[in-house]
Amino acid sequence: QMQFVESGGSLVQPGGSLRLSCVASGFTFSEYGMAWHRQAPGKEREWVSTISSSNVTYYTASVKGRFIISRDNAKNTVYLQMNSLNSEDTAVYYCKSRMNGRDYWGKGTLVTVSS
Repeated sequence: QMQFVESGGSLVQPGGSLRLSCVASGFTFSEYGMAWHRQAPGKEREWVSTISSSNVTYYTASVKGRFIISRDNAKNTVYLQMNSLNSEDTAVYYCKSRMNGRDYWGKGTLVTVSS
């Protein structure tokens, strides 16, 4: 069973940077794509970025050019480097993957962008 633990969220000023981490366990990490999603206060959860098992990356339009997703298969970890943060990036960030048609989620890490 897929399990994920996110970390790295905190309060950051507009224009700042953060790197989120998601440590995976319970499966062969290198064989699966990984995704980051986020949920802002009062809004639905939205997809942010995906990295495939072969390191192909995808981004939603609002973060393209500012966020970078990467993975370290030796550490069973996926990262989200977030730059040029603004208030609209405030959200709980979740990592997710899918196995046998079922989605597995972490519990999330809170990112607050505020001065």
